[in-house]
Amino acid sequence: MSEWASIIFQIAVPIALLVMGYFAGSYFEARHYRSIRRRERLYTSVPVLTLRQPPSSWEVKGGEMVMGSVVISVDYFKRFLAGLRALVGGRVTSYEPLMDRGRREAVLRLQEAARRRNFDAVINVRLETSSLASGGSQGNQSAGIEILAYGTGIKIAQGSMRNLSIANPTSPSMSPRRIRCERL
Repeated sequence: MSEWASIIFQIAVPIALLVMGYFAGSYFEARHYRSIRRRERLYTSVPVLTLRQPPSSWEVKGGEMVMGSVVISVDYFKRFLAGLRALVGGRVTSYEPLMDRGRREAVLRLQEAARRRNFDAVINVRLETSSLASGGSQGNQSAGIEILAYGTGIKIAQGSMRNLSIANPTSPSMSPRRIRCERL
């Protein structure tokens, strides 16, 4: 009987860890997304643009580099799913929310840094990603990702920031989007 108990224990512990990893990871991911959405609404007044130059209607008074970075780790359940996907190849969809959260969090931290330094907008925004120190016994698993968002924070003369119409020049089928630019 003790042999059966040992076998059940050896099977039950990994399954219990997977189930706990799934629920804990889902809870913390949902909580992080709620925080991201709340803060995105707070920072709509700090436009983040990939344009290299500010719009011609903006009278720029000065600017400096600003950045925001985040390090996010992969939870146990997603790492397990990615390992299974590695056996057959293909898109690793379990990591996509991780990348989305990381990018959005890095841009939010960039906006927070710009607001702390009294910048009105951030232009020439770029994102960099890197995989952090390997995890696992063989050194073949990522322990997490770092995402760095950086750009040029600019101060704009009073009254020169207006609504800005931006069209995507690489996609003629896209209609222009309106970005609302307000003073802080």
